[in-house]
Amino acid sequence: MNTTKITVVGLGYVGLPLAVALARHFPTTGFDISRPRIGELQKGFDRTDEVAPASLRASTLKLTAEPGDIAGAAVYIVTVPTPVDAANEPDLRPVISACGSVARAMAKGAVVVFESTVYPGVTEDICGPELERISGLKCGVDFFLGYSPERINPGDREHTVDRITKVVAGQTPEVTRLLSKVYGSVTSGGVFEAASIRVAEAAKVIENSQRDINIAFINEITMIFQKLGISIYDVLDASATKWNFLKFMPGLVGGHCIGVDPFYLARCAQDNGLHPEIILAGRRINDGMGPWIAGQVSEQLAPKSRILMLGLTFKENVPDLRNSKVVDVIGALRERGHVVDVHDPFADPAEASHEYGETLMPSLDGAGGYDCVIGAVPHAAYLAFTNETFSVLVRPGGLVADVKGMWRGMDIPDGVRLWRL
Repeated sequence: MNTTKITVVGLGYVGLPLAVALARHFPTTGFDISRPRIGELQKGFDRTDEVAPASLRASTLKLTAEPGDIAGAAVYIVTVPTPVDAANEPDLRPVISACGSVARAMAKGAVVVFESTVYPGVTEDICGPELERISGLKCGVDFFLGYSPERINPGDREHTVDRITKVVAGQTPEVTRLLSKVYGSVTSGGVFEAASIRVAEAAKVIENSQRDINIAFINEITMIFQKLGISIYDVLDASATKWNFLKFMPGLVGGHCIGVDPFYLARCAQDNGLHPEIILAGRRINDGMGPWIAGQVSEQLAPKSRILMLGLTFKENVPDLRNSKVVDVIGALRERGHVVDVHDPFADPAEASHEYGETLMPSLDGAGGYDCVIGAVPHAAYLAFTNETFSVLVRPGGLVADVKGMWRGMDIPDGVRLWRL
């Protein structure tokens, strides 16, 4: 095992899988300010479901919430969230707070690497000075900066941290080479050395912005085709037969990346005197999909209808509730006077209550007779629904609203209406 000591700061969806992978090759410490999170991990439980209990228990990763335990590492890797605030402005407080934890622990010669998604310049213009201020050390002399954008896709068991290509960039060529060796030892996907830290930051922020814009286009034409009585899913099936067609899917764009990162890029553009028209137009379209879907469904229902919402997490088969846009649909339906019950087999009930004020149904046992059932998130349990399932859940004459096309081709019971994008 290599003797380079590494500390990963932030043990969420990104940091934990990385820390476990690093611990196979380096003496690694995982630090998180949440003591309950550390307690769960020490018992072998990862609520994000990114690391299996057996892998977690077998790992040599040292877990701690004590700042004093991370002193003296050679490499610090910061993987904390970079959200936006209520005004959709970048919220760098978690990153700045992490800088404080690292600055008080690092010694001369340390390398501080950021994986958190930021706009170009944050690592060198904001994080570097903050580390200097608190540590009293000189950036580029006593300690060095690096950047390696995270590419974790929650719930994805194929593109894991030990298989993807890692982009790296260091403040000096020597730091870049060090990061290539560190990350190259944990991934079979290889390492790409970016031209600079700013280039690496820019590469990350446009990856998700590009997806956001492409999905916005599909969402916009979905609205157009609804007016024409055409299903977007039928259109996509036909268009996808062309060899170079990009088959993006319509729907609700939430989560910690795609629905957030474009605002970082937009802020960077605005700070430099440019108005990012396409980026912000895409955000407006995607953020408007929840109310639009609610309106389409509500038009087909009587006042004060009983509705069952299936799914609350931001994507299928993961427990991640961050920036879920299903709540926009729920809120818009309730504003129209409807009664909405919510079920999600993956979401944590306490988190749903804390974040959104939603009380989740414990199960679908005994549920039935709804005026409308909305399939918002294609969890495996919902894909397994049968004709009989709908016969129980939906009253005769009721509506099944299939947002994600998960029940295409299913034989819906006679007398039950079907609406889909």
